[in-house]
This record gives sequence, structure tokens and C-alpha cells, in this order.
Amino acid sequence: MNQTEDIKFTDLAQNFKGQALLNKTRGDKVIWALVLLLGLVSLLVVYSATGSLAYKMYKGNTEIYLFKQIAFIAIGFLIIYFAHRVNYTLYSRVAKILFLLSIPMLLYTLFFGVSMNEGSRWIRLPIINMTMQTSDLAKLALFMFLARLLSRKQNKIKDFKKGFLPVILPVAFTCMLIAPANLSTALLLGASCMLLMFIGRVSTKHILLTIGCAMIPLAFLIMAAVIKHKSEGADEEMVATTAAVKKQKSSRLTARVGTWIGRVENFMYGSKDANDDDHYQVNQAKIAIARGGILGKGPGNGEARNFLPQAYNDYIYATLIEEYGLIGGAFIIFIYLVFLYRSIRLFKKCPFAFGAFLALGLSFTLVIQAMANMAVNVNLFPVTGVTLPLVSMGGSSFLFTCLSIGIILSVARNVEQLEGKKAQQAAEADKEYDEIDSDEEDEEEAEDEVETETKQPAIV
Repeated sequence: MNQTEDIKFTDLAQNFKGQALLNKTRGDKVIWALVLLLGLVSLLVVYSATGSLAYKMYKGNTEIYLFKQIAFIAIGFLIIYFAHRVNYTLYSRVAKILFLLSIPMLLYTLFFGVSMNEGSRWIRLPIINMTMQTSDLAKLALFMFLARLLSRKQNKIKDFKKGFLPVILPVAFTCMLIAPANLSTALLLGASCMLLMFIGRVSTKHILLTIGCAMIPLAFLIMAAVIKHKSEGADEEMVATTAAVKKQKSSRLTARVGTWIGRVENFMYGSKDANDDDHYQVNQAKIAIARGGILGKGPGNGEARNFLPQAYNDYIYATLIEEYGLIGGAFIIFIYLVFLYRSIRLFKKCPFAFGAFLALGLSFTLVIQAMANMAVNVNLFPVTGVTLPLVSMGGSSFLFTCLSIGIILSVARNVEQLEGKKAQQAAEADKEYDEIDSDEEDEEEAEDEVETETKQPAIV
């Protein structure tokens, strides 16, 4: 009778050692390090920025948001790990299905989603009772689908009907569905897609034509802001009545038009209303940056977090500069630029078009979103609702960002494996060459010995 040995707890624990997990971790080690750095920065800054919110919501229990952010970071890293273990060719297979699913979700969100700040960007997940921005899913699905289209239409990408229209229509349709509730996200998504299409050899004339068409509504928006600013001398009561009537008649499609015009006006001329929300945010962000100086006031010593709305999300960069100074702010910019550089390097190394376009497109949208958030914080761009990727407080956007990074690392893992195979083949070829050389040297030595023996005189 065969006896089976009992499994010891120590033997079982060895299977869960961190070294085994690290051995299965592949991809660009620099990108892994950058993501880890941003996660640590997020933990520090979010814990500091949520102090006043904790006093308001949980009677001063600040550890709640700390552990919540730790949980989001842990889940995010798990998503990155499992996503990077998947062969990225699978994303090409599900790209079309995921894109077709995202369209009805955007439509549902637009008309029946959870409304906040006169915009409908979220849907509430029934089981976990958590809100999710469907635009995050739509962005990821769009880049997968766009990378698939660009890789398959390289032979006819210069043709307007067969190459350009099939590529631009999904981009335009997605951006138009996102724009009514979140114009800034739609504009950044469109800019990222245009940049990827330019790299994907789409005709420059077609891209410029698309940009020209997109600039028409933006020009009307700027003109409306100018007209509104010039007409501020009219009767205030009549203006207030007209605004109230327009607000009652506005639908979900046009509810935020007045907000967009007001933000453009505030950016161009400033606001005369001291109680204006956007103007208040901009001023508090400026105060935070001015207080930070070069070296900052130190972790947890910021004061603007008590007055700055969304100090842990949209304006977390201003909070970071106040506590860590301009040096800390420059360090964050450096991290995102290195991330972009490593992604471009990955694009050059990837032998397959889909993986190259997918990794570059996802990296573009993350870095452009980060730069837009920083520009808003330092008042170089009108107020938007975009977060700082991997730094702002955890939510659905944080998790989808982690999924995007996991896909980028999946492409990097595939490139690493191909390079390893090439190196192994080269080593085997060198080894065979060395063996041939050694055999030839042995033969030459044997021949030399025979010649020396025949030439030596016989000893009498």
C-alpha cells in the first residue's frame, strides 16, 4: 500500500514566496519601477489631501482613506500583474467585441446614468454599489480597436474610403458620445487618437481635415465665451432669469454647455464673481503652488487641502507641489516622460504592428491626461475633470489605468521573450561556431604533430 506524505505548512508557504512571483514577472523593469514610484507617491499625497474630507465624512478618522487607497493600489497591481501575463494577441481578438459593448454603455450613461455636476458620466454597479465612468472602458476599447484597424489596413491606409474612413468613424463616434458629459476627456481622447493615427501612417491631409472639423465647435465655444463676457454689463436680473430658463429647458445633451462657456471665459478673462466655483479652484491652486516654493512645506503640512475642492483628485498636483515643492512637481513630470520614452522604445522594438500601436496608444493617452491635469493645476489650461493617472485617489479610473499599464507590459513581455529567443539562438550559433573552430584547431594540431614526427631524424 502506497503511503502519501502529508503536505507541511512550510512547504505550502514556499509556493507563495515573493521570489516565485517575481520570477513570473516579466516586461519592462523600468516601467514596473515607475508604476511602483507613482503608487507610493499616491499613497502619501492622497493620505495628506483627504484630511479635511475625513473630518467631514468620518469625524476625523483619516485612516479610512489611507486603507482605502492601499486597497486600490493592491488591487491595481494585481490587475497589472494578471493583465501582463496574458498574451497581448488576445486583446486583438476581443477588441471589436469590447468596442461594440462600449457604445450602448455610453448611450445608457448619457441618458440614464448617475448625474453629478450637471453631467452624466457614471453608472452605478449593482452588486458592489460603486460608480464607474463608462468613458474609461470606452477609451480602452477604442485604443484596442484602433490599433487592430491600423495594423490590418497598412496596405491601404492612405486611401480615404478604404483606409481613413473605417479608422476615423469609431474615433469620432466615441468622442461624440463622451463629449456631452465630459468634453475635456473627449478632446484628450481625440488628440491621442490623432497622434496614433499620424504614427500609423494615416495621410496628413486627412488628419488635418479632421482637426479642422473638430475646431469648428471649439471656435463657436470661444466666440460664445467672448460674447458672454462683453454682455456682462446688461441687466443682472434679466441675465439671471434667462439663465434659469435655459437651465430648466436644457437636456442632458446640452446641460453642460453653459459650464464650458463659463470655464473658457474664466480662463480668458478671469471671473469677477468671487464665489464662482471654477475661479475659486484656480485661485486656491495658485495659493498652494506659491506656498510650496522650491522645496515645499513637507509631507502633511499643506494648508490648501482644507480649502481646495477635489484636492485629492483633480487638483492633487497643486497639493503635491505645496508639500513637496517645485522639485517634487518636476520629479512627477520626469516620471511620466520616462514612461513615455520607454513606451516609444517598446514601439520600436515590437515586431508586430498591433502590439506596437496598442502600447504606444495607451501610453499616449496616459501621458497626455497627466500633462492636461498638471496644466489645469498651474492655470495653463481651462478647468477640466481629468485626474492625474496613478496618483489621484483610487476609483474606476485608477483601476482602468492599471489595466492599460498591464496591457503595455504584456507587449513588453512578448518583446522580451522574442529577444530572449534571438539571444539564445545567437548563443547556440556561436557555440556551434566555436565547436567547429575547436575541431578545426584539433585537426590542425594533429596534422602538426604528424609533420613533426615525420621530420624528426631517427636516433641511432
